[in-house]
Amino acid sequence: MKEPLYRRDPYQREAPGVVIAHTPEGGIVVDAPLFYPTGGGQPGDSGQILWDGKALPIATAVKGEGDASILVAAEPRALPPIGAHVTQRLDWERRHRHMRVHTALHLLSVVIPLPVTGGQIGADRGRLDFNMPEALEDRDAVEDALNQLVDRDLEVTDGWITEEELDANPSLVKTMSVQPPRGAGKIRLVRIGKGSSQIDLQPCGGTHVARTGEIGQIRLGKVENKGRQNRRVTLHLD
Repeated sequence: MKEPLYRRDPYQREAPGVVIAHTPEGGIVVDAPLFYPTGGGQPGDSGQILWDGKALPIATAVKGEGDASILVAAEPRALPPIGAHVTQRLDWERRHRHMRVHTALHLLSVVIPLPVTGGQIGADRGRLDFNMPEALEDRDAVEDALNQLVDRDLEVTDGWITEEELDANPSLVKTMSVQPPRGAGKIRLVRIGKGSSQIDLQPCGGTHVARTGEIGQIRLGKVENKGRQNRRVTLHLD
């Protein structure tokens, strides 16, 4: 399996590929996957694959072995045969909104520097659950701080460290409920800002925008009590 294209370039909207497997459930595995598979609170990509004058709509992608994305057809149709050369084409608008929301949630974890107990990404909004015994004192201040980070137009980049390096720096992991995937020997880190302007560095396998300014205006939504010490904070893209 080649390196996933969604990881190498999250802005790539279309790419060639070769069908290398079918799953017993009717899923399709394409070498050099373009579709991000559901994981880390981020939904799988949708779109279509094309071959020999035919098109198959893809509802989502789920995680397979290693770096494989298993494409799930949106309707029962004949699948491209193993060995077929296909074109993978994303629903780009939906992918890009996921990228914006995902990056916005990284900013939320900066503005509210508390342990994260869960999260979910959508096309128009996202939420994080925090280990937060007390209610937010000033919602407007949180929203203002988020939009100030957007306005700074900070660069978003990624890199890799070894599992041993992560073990030596456990504070990099903000999420209590989901731990970075292990077994490959290396962990992907997403960094927001550089040098003295760095505001965030944490393990993450999702797709993000290249600069915070691309997120656009953020509006803080509900803050819900989800337990004795758990509060859910939702944000929206305007």
